[in-house]
Amino acid sequence: MINMSNNWESYVRRVVPYTPGEQPQVTDVVKLNTNENPYPPSPSVRAILEDFEYGKMRLYPDPDSSVLVDAIAKRYNVKSSQVFAGVGSDDVLAIAFMTFFGSEKPVIFPNITYSFYDVWADVYRIPYKQIPLNSDFTINREDYITENGGIVIANPNAPTGVMETIENIEYIVKKNPDSVVIVDEAYVDFGSESCLPLVEKYENLLVVQTYSKSRSMAGMRIGFAIGSEKLIKYMNDVKFSINSYTMNPITQLCGAASMADEEYFRETVDRIIATRERSKVRLTELGFVFPDSKTNFIFASPQKVSAKVIFEELKKRNIFVRYWNKPIICDYLRISIGTDEEMDRLFNALEEIING
Repeated sequence: MINMSNNWESYVRRVVPYTPGEQPQVTDVVKLNTNENPYPPSPSVRAILEDFEYGKMRLYPDPDSSVLVDAIAKRYNVKSSQVFAGVGSDDVLAIAFMTFFGSEKPVIFPNITYSFYDVWADVYRIPYKQIPLNSDFTINREDYITENGGIVIANPNAPTGVMETIENIEYIVKKNPDSVVIVDEAYVDFGSESCLPLVEKYENLLVVQTYSKSRSMAGMRIGFAIGSEKLIKYMNDVKFSINSYTMNPITQLCGAASMADEEYFRETVDRIIATRERSKVRLTELGFVFPDSKTNFIFASPQKVSAKVIFEELKKRNIFVRYWNKPIICDYLRISIGTDEEMDRLFNALEEIING
């Protein structure tokens, strides 16, 4: 290829991309690094996959994802016009960033949180400011009563697992009537209190959730937002300006079926919570310290061996957890909650690594 000039590179949008959790392509793995659900989706999802008429794939899908949106609206007792569906909560959040953060004022979010937030801000050229967490990983709500172009709070937070009270969230929303406040509730179903009841009180509040964790459908990529009709309309306007057909028909049907199966949803969530609570006891016995988790993971700091050494030793044993070599959190491991059998294999390995 003849390179006539390198001038085109000066116009490239350069960013430091988000690094997703490792997806090992080997067998006999204990995968506790990306907060996936260890149990399969609802049996009703399997029924959809088995019965779907493959010839329908020749048709474009419903651009409004009506069957999915209606199912979500029914489950959460809101209007369908208050629901936005996207290809995973990452897609939903990215569109929300693009839609609502258009001022020259900085968007604010914690300094320790989902690391996609600053990536989106860089991609979309959105000014932002990261607010330091308290030493116990909680937020100081007064730090968010400042001039801003928008606010993003993950609740419970990731990777810490710390839950903020609804009173704190409402205080921040109420004190920022001129900004859109996004609450990212990817992990809310594992014992936290949702901010969804506040949506009816505050037009500027957008609550985002996902199917990837509590509904065991990370591979199908479904996320959604619930907010005022005005917020959702603006998001749809942006989405339809980019790609009208974002979600395939199988995904729409499977998402609706999963949302309707409340019994299975409760059963699997309860199993994960029970395993999490047992895991807290075992990790404490092994000398770990951690903030209390209301998620499907535990953010734990070993006291006898460095987190990096444990991460590397576990990987040698085909046990994958998440480690960030970053300031403040470099002494922590984020451990997803697996099945009881997977967690026992982890604990046996940890005991071997720590105690020799």
